[in-house]
Amino acid sequence: MAVSILYPGTFDPVTNGHADLVRRAARLFDRVVVAIAANPGKTPAFSLQQRVDMVRAALEGITNVEVLGFAELTVAFARKHGVRAILRGLRAVSDFEFEFQLAAMNRHLGPDVETIFMTPAEEFTFISSSLVREIAALGGDVAPFVHPAVMAELKKLKKR
Repeated sequence: MAVSILYPGTFDPVTNGHADLVRRAARLFDRVVVAIAANPGKTPAFSLQQRVDMVRAALEGITNVEVLGFAELTVAFARKHGVRAILRGLRAVSDFEFEFQLAAMNRHLGPDVETIFMTPAEEFTFISSSLVREIAALGGDVAPFVHPAVMAELKKLKKR
């Protein structure tokens, strides 16, 4: 039986930390579904399609990864795609309280869907999408933090 995991997030934009978690999850699971939330409440800097395209570029070559956009409850999306586990990343202790609350809510909404936590490699623990956007907007070098395709999109965003 193939075992799948869902990695949901806004990915605005996807960082090397996100990609690290996906690569490592892809070694543990038969299928990793990276689910990009439309999340209009967060007013993302990039459209859903741009984020899907950037994630696909950043994860190119990992054969057991699927990248999809979604605009529904995470547990409903997981069930629809035959996934019984959700992957969440923890960079620091400060992430834990929110992620713990989210996992508890998801368990309440979908008791058949488990949440699994992973930490990124040490060199990625300080990277966040919001910091990357801010550095890029102020003209800083984000090359160490994102895939080249993402860096190109960040440069376009700055020109707007």
